[in-house]
Amino acid sequence: MAKAEALQESEELYQNLYDFAPDAYLTIAADGKIVSINQYGAEALGYRKEELMDRDFSCLVYESDREHFQQLFTSIFSEKLALVETEVRKIRKDGSVIWERQRSQLISNDDGEPLELRMICRDITERKQVEEQLRQNAFHDALTGLPNRILFMDRLEQAIGHTKRHKDHLFAVLFLDLDRFKVINDSLGHLTGDRLLVELANRLKLCLRQSDTVARLGGDEFTILLPDIEDSNDAVRVAERIHEELSLPFALDANEIYTSASIGITLSTTGYDCAEEVLRDADIAMYRAKSQGAARYEIFNSDMHAQAVTLLQLETDLRLAIERQEFCLQYQPIIALESGKIAGFEALIRWQHPQKGLLLPDNFLLAAIETGLLVPLCQWVIRTACLEASQWRSQFPDLSLTINVNLASQHFQQSNLSQEIAQVLQDTNLDASMLKLEITESLIMASAEAATAMLYQLKDLGIDLSIDDFGTGYSSLARLHHFPIDELKIDRSFVNNMSNDPGNSEIVEAIIALAQKLNLDVTAEGIETSEQLAKLRALKCKYGQGFFFSCPLDSESVKELVLANPQW
Repeated sequence: MAKAEALQESEELYQNLYDFAPDAYLTIAADGKIVSINQYGAEALGYRKEELMDRDFSCLVYESDREHFQQLFTSIFSEKLALVETEVRKIRKDGSVIWERQRSQLISNDDGEPLELRMICRDITERKQVEEQLRQNAFHDALTGLPNRILFMDRLEQAIGHTKRHKDHLFAVLFLDLDRFKVINDSLGHLTGDRLLVELANRLKLCLRQSDTVARLGGDEFTILLPDIEDSNDAVRVAERIHEELSLPFALDANEIYTSASIGITLSTTGYDCAEEVLRDADIAMYRAKSQGAARYEIFNSDMHAQAVTLLQLETDLRLAIERQEFCLQYQPIIALESGKIAGFEALIRWQHPQKGLLLPDNFLLAAIETGLLVPLCQWVIRTACLEASQWRSQFPDLSLTINVNLASQHFQQSNLSQEIAQVLQDTNLDASMLKLEITESLIMASAEAATAMLYQLKDLGIDLSIDDFGTGYSSLARLHHFPIDELKIDRSFVNNMSNDPGNSEIVEAIIALAQKLNLDVTAEGIETSEQLAKLRALKCKYGQGFFFSCPLDSESVKELVLANPQW
């Protein structure tokens, strides 16, 4: 009796250990039916034990893993594999999915014939989730959730390999960089900038197929892989679709933000061996697009690579040019149209390159931006121009010759700009009323609130402020009178075409009338003919400049011209 009780207790203890062990224990017959399962194993899947008895085990396996599991199950019995470990997804009764590590042992009879499969399964869902998160972090951008550079380059390498094996399979890569993103970041803050990038990522996905890959390389740079395209037109259509999508404003909090992107495109027809080469050329094409203005795209060609090498050399030369003092200023006269006399000059930077000769800003502006030398160059221009104007004041005391200096966007965004200019005026002993700073209308409107604050700081110094290239940007006329400006400069494109295009003539007339209503001065740029001059005088435009009067002059030629006292 005691033995029977002890045996019963032992069996109960074993059953409890079997049922409540922290693993699932199963026995599967050769036909795949569940012969036994412990209570823990059943509950882990959301069932009672009796619900699973005689059910086909494969119905518990996640659908997309089922075929693989069935092949493995068959192999274990047919090949008499004694012990097999695998990881498999299971479906719980409520439809949720868990991961289990499955250790399967084949049980055979005395003749070695397989009878059944005994399994021990342990839940590894949490570990798998951690692994997936680590994988996500390793191959995806934390901000946007897009693939990162590592994953993009891997897919690009695969595309290159596929194209080498199948010559008729083409791909394209688009390299995208936001225009004016720094302005948005600096004026509205990095949090808003980050939200813009997230929204941009969502819009880019709308422009692509399921098979395409869009990735964030970092900052405001994105890349897109378009596999299996017919020709370059497919890539161009995607670029145009992106530009169209970005033409719509982004609504972020109380701000309605407009942005655009420069896009470089490279095609597999170039014949690439590695992903880095593809990305390099797409990047080169993107910079070519950006140099042409906002919201543009360019397709890479071999000439661009040669030009990129030239640009790299130019950047090196540029750094040396500052040390060697190879920069100089030229001055173009500004004429008071009523009297025909010289009223002042606009300072224009030039680079006396030892091999290439005299270079205009268009030839080195991009290199200056890339090397971070634009702001130091702008600072040098203002100081040199103010010093020159101060000398004019001493040499020609009866004249009040003003000096106009252009402010680049990077320079205008410097928080200490007004203090810097105040110091220059003091150091050069130039009366503030003799200095006029020119700012493009697109720069002001890009971040109107921040720009207005800076304009007032500059105005408080006593200098004049001019909106350059007026009519080419997107000024809100309703807001124009809110800016503390003194002058509008009509862009040369309108002046040049006054005779040929009545529409341009009407625009010039409207700008002059608007300025007069707002009590602003007007300067017309690009005057090249007596006919243009006569028209502008008839419209009572106050100032003019252009090659009709004079080309830009060096310092000595300015003095000779002023002494000659010409009248037009």
